[in-house]
Amino acid sequence: MRQREIIPAIIISAALLGLAACSSSPTGTAPERAVDRAAGTNISGAYPSQSDGTAVNPPGTAATRAYDRAADTNTSGAYPRQSDGTAVNPPGTAATRTYDRATDSNTSGAYPQNGPRR
Repeated sequence: MRQREIIPAIIISAALLGLAACSSSPTGTAPERAVDRAAGTNISGAYPSQSDGTAVNPPGTAATRAYDRAADTNTSGAYPRQSDGTAVNPPGTAATRTYDRATDSNTSGAYPQNGPRR
C-alpha cells in the first residue's frame, strides 16, 4: 500500500521540479544563447556582460576589431588611440605616407616639413 502513495508523490515532485527549472531559465532561446556563448554577443539577453561597449566585448564587431588590429585603424571604435592624426596613426594611409617619404612630398599630410600638402 505504501508503494502506491510513493510513486505519485515522486511523479508530482518531478513535475514541480521541471516547472521550477523552466521558470528560472535564462532569457532567449537555447540556439540564441549558444550563438551568444560562441560569438561573445548578447542577442538573447542572457549575457549582459557581453554587450557591446563592455570590457568583455568592446564596440564594433569581431570582424571590424580584427580589421582595426591588422590595419591600425579605428573603424570599430574599440581602438581610439589608432584614430587618424594620433602619434600611433598619423594622417593619411600607409601607402600615402610611404609615397611621401620616397618623394619628399606631403600628400598624406603627415610630413608638413616636406612642404605644402598637394
